[in-house]
Order: sequence, then structure tokens, then C-alpha cells
Amino acid sequence: MKPIEFENGIVQIDAAIVAEGLGLELPLLQQEMRAGKITSFAERGVDADSGRHRLTFLSAHRRFRVVVDEKGAIIQRSAIDYGNSLLPRSVRKSGG
Repeated sequence: MKPIEFENGIVQIDAAIVAEGLGLELPLLQQEMRAGKITSFAERGVDADSGRHRLTFLSAHRRFRVVVDEKGAIIQRSAIDYGNSLLPRSVRKSGG
């Protein structure tokens, strides 16, 4: 599998990329995803951003975003660590 692939409208991303972005070891990421403690959403670009996708992953204390083009190439990565504070409610909304 490539790091990021698109198939039938579904985005698949290598879990190692998400684990690194959230600052977690891979087994812990998988455990927290199964428990519903890691959430995510995907947004498709329009107009000037057409062909791009923004994937956002949220843990209790960290937000990780990756922007990719239509071929799955990573254009940008960003992470915000809220330390001991929980993610603000506004961060959990699409585009927030």
C-alpha cells in the first residue's frame, strides 16, 4: 500500500503516518482507534483547492492534519499539541 490511497471514494492512509502525527506508538494508535478515542474526518477541496484532500485526526490532546493531492502525495502536515489540556470543542468540528 502507498502511504495514502483513494479507492471507490474511500481514503486510506498508512497508520504509521497518523501515529507519528499524533505522537503515539502504532499499537497504542490502533488500540485507541478501536476504542473510539481517535476520531477523524476528511474534506475534499473545492475551487482553488480542487483535487486536494485534508485529512484530520484527533486524539484527546492532539490534532494532526495532512493535506494531499489527488494522487495521494503529501503536500502539507501539521500538528497541534494541547499538552495536558483536552482539545477544545471547536477543534473537533470540520474546518475548525
